[in-house]
Amino acid sequence: MDDDERELYDRFRAGDERALEQIYRRWSPIVFTLALRLLGDRGDAEDVTQKTFVSAWTSRASYDPEKGKISTWLVTITRRRIADTLEARRRVRELQEQLQRFAAADEATAPDIDLGDRLLLADEIDQLEPDAQRVVRLAFYDDLTHQQIATRLDMPLGTVKSHIRRSLTRLRSRLEVRHVAS
Repeated sequence: MDDDERELYDRFRAGDERALEQIYRRWSPIVFTLALRLLGDRGDAEDVTQKTFVSAWTSRASYDPEKGKISTWLVTITRRRIADTLEARRRVRELQEQLQRFAAADEATAPDIDLGDRLLLADEIDQLEPDAQRVVRLAFYDDLTHQQIATRLDMPLGTVKSHIRRSLTRLRSRLEVRHVAS
């Protein structure tokens, strides 16, 4: 490691935001490309890139240039954020499947879902904040993709995904509590 690079990393560890900016400019294309290749979704790759550098910044004191290059450290953080994203996707898919069973409008495809469950689901959706309500209704009643919802509501794709993820988690916990109680 040359003196300029060492000085940059020392400034970064000391909390110099200009050093963070330099490191971001240098390494973000690699972080983004890795995330895009593994996730296959540009919006998720952008989220992972942002989360990687936020994590690097908040844990900068733990970076030790004697143990390895900053690129290796950033790739390690990136892989963790990718794993988090993949796990979140799995949970969202699981929750969507559960919610779709409740929201099934056709009795032939969901004979075990009764009117009471549909009303319960509608009531729970009404408890969500207005933006989340619109996103969830478009996703489950109109069967729109995340990108279609983002376009229709003029919202960033990441915001749509966050609304769905948080709403599904909230709906799941509330529905589970109600079903346990009944």
